[in-house]
Amino acid sequence: MVESSNPEPTARQDGSRYALSNLFRTSMLPRLALIGVVLLALAGAFAATAGWLSPQRLTPEKIVARFEEYNGVHPGFRRNHAKGVCVSGVFESSGEGAAISRASLFRPDASVPVFGRFALAGGNPFMADSPAAVRSLALNFALPDRELWRTGMNDIPVFPVKDAQGFYDFLAATRPDPKTGKPDPAKMEAFLKAHPEAPAALKLITGRQMAEGFADATYNSLNAFEFVDAHGTETPVRWSVMPVDPPKPDAAPEEGENYLFDALAGELESAPLRWRLVATVGEPGDSTSDPTIPWPDGRRKVTLGTLTLDRVEDEEHGPCRDVTFDPLILPDGIASSDDQILSARSAAYAVSFREREGETKEPSAVEIANPGSDAK
Repeated sequence: MVESSNPEPTARQDGSRYALSNLFRTSMLPRLALIGVVLLALAGAFAATAGWLSPQRLTPEKIVARFEEYNGVHPGFRRNHAKGVCVSGVFESSGEGAAISRASLFRPDASVPVFGRFALAGGNPFMADSPAAVRSLALNFALPDRELWRTGMNDIPVFPVKDAQGFYDFLAATRPDPKTGKPDPAKMEAFLKAHPEAPAALKLITGRQMAEGFADATYNSLNAFEFVDAHGTETPVRWSVMPVDPPKPDAAPEEGENYLFDALAGELESAPLRWRLVATVGEPGDSTSDPTIPWPDGRRKVTLGTLTLDRVEDEEHGPCRDVTFDPLILPDGIASSDDQILSARSAAYAVSFREREGETKEPSAVEIANPGSDAK
């Protein structure tokens, strides 16, 4: 054994240690107890947020699981908007947006690279294209100073429900019955009674003017956001990308399961496609929390700039496959609103991304001839 170099404690030292020990008990123990209570409260809050203490609470995992129940499990693909292709191009600012947002891409003469993804709503990557399919356009803007702006838009005018629970119930109510191939009328009736905002929203969605394809469709943010100017003033907005060329008249569906994507690839091979990015400015009384309610016609519109897409690639070779188009990835000058659908989308996208990242990557659902070649 190695001897200790410290001498034996004296009685006086023992007394001092006893006094210090006593002081520690009287002064520190309550403080430690308080810290313990705080930590326990934080743990409880985290557990509640995660749904651990409330099994009936809706979580992003449950939402993703509901998509899988509806569409089946397709490893390696997104749980929604599973069928898609990558596109890329550039956004050129008009300078008009600088009056209501300090975001750098809205400055006069700003030009930033963009990549994105055209897709169909639904979790089956091998579904056949159809004229009634909801089409989406997701975009990633690469701003200076490594800032990003990501947005996912759809060609419908409003969202069918006002909150995450409503969307979860909507998926259950509209799931086709295996025997009939159609939703159960009783379930749909119960859903509409439980979510009174849905009938009017669904009427607007089903009554919208259908574009012929991806290229001539208008895509809407659906959710409201806040633009923040150089002085910190917030302005509620919803945005859309509108085709520069007028929509083509409706045409009979072409043959082929991928006819919408084939047409898009053909158009991009012929010439670049252009859209105007337009912000609709909300006024007092316009709902920013409920995406089922359209803002009145006549609201001020600000043309933020022009989006030009000139390249299309399949997902295996393009830049969009391993990206989540989280609507809350926002640059300085754009902020979230009080619409709870935004946080629900963000959380569900993260779960979907995490699941598919751990799965074997399958070949692209839509193949593009000569992937990676420049569009003419």
